[in-house]
Amino acid sequence: MEVLHFLFGIFGALNLIYRFVNLCLSSRDFKLLLVRSGNAAALFLFLAPVVTFRRIIKKRSTEDFSGVPYTMTLLNCLLSAWYGLPFVSPNNILVSTVNGAGTAVESIYVVIFLVYASKKGKAKMLGLLALVLFIFGGVALISLLALHGQRRKVFCGFAAAIFSICMYASPLSIMRLVIKTKSVEYMPFLLSLFVFLCGTSWFVYGLLGRDPFVAVPNGCGSVLGAMQLILYAIYRNEKGTAGSDGSAAAVSGAKSSMEMNGKPTKSGSQLHHPVAEMV
Repeated sequence: MEVLHFLFGIFGALNLIYRFVNLCLSSRDFKLLLVRSGNAAALFLFLAPVVTFRRIIKKRSTEDFSGVPYTMTLLNCLLSAWYGLPFVSPNNILVSTVNGAGTAVESIYVVIFLVYASKKGKAKMLGLLALVLFIFGGVALISLLALHGQRRKVFCGFAAAIFSICMYASPLSIMRLVIKTKSVEYMPFLLSLFVFLCGTSWFVYGLLGRDPFVAVPNGCGSVLGAMQLILYAIYRNEKGTAGSDGSAAAVSGAKSSMEMNGKPTKSGSQLHHPVAEMV
């Protein structure tokens, strides 16, 4: 009898969950709330590097900042905006609009970087920008000329999802550094929080829309954002190991990681560049 009560309890709980999911799927207001929260978090992430570029403009030099994160984020936004267009993926125009805004913001960052970079830095940035445009142009042309219907959606979705996952995975080296140094100075709390909120909002949106190309990469972002918040909770009061064994190697590794990922130093010389956050 107790076993039957237990089984009925499980079935009852599953039935409630099923009804809740169906309610969410049929609720446009719930989806709209998710989109608004996801857009707000994404806007914060796109605008986060403004402090960095104010410094670049003021000093008229890119110093040791890396332009790689901005060009890669630009590619991610371009592919995601393309995926959200009606003739590629119907009913995903909101994905296109938010990433269209991201494309505009990242383009401004890239132009500023090109203006103030050294000759060597400009050559590197122009090469990366050419690669970004080549990849995006290739995806766009193939999807327009060679593919139609569901095949077009799948092809563009895979391309956008792959680069979204790469963007979300970029802070892994910094997370390793936090564990190694027992310090969160290289991982700002607010940006970790908004990575989590942005990833979670678009993950749920992708689930409700039954779109794996939105749900999967943003699910990865949600998990990685949660991991960053957990690390912050563990090490937020720690002073780090700046003077202990192996600290020199850790700090040296931090400098290398910052040059690639745009992470901040204690003095604020670099600001963490967010993951672009979504498909």
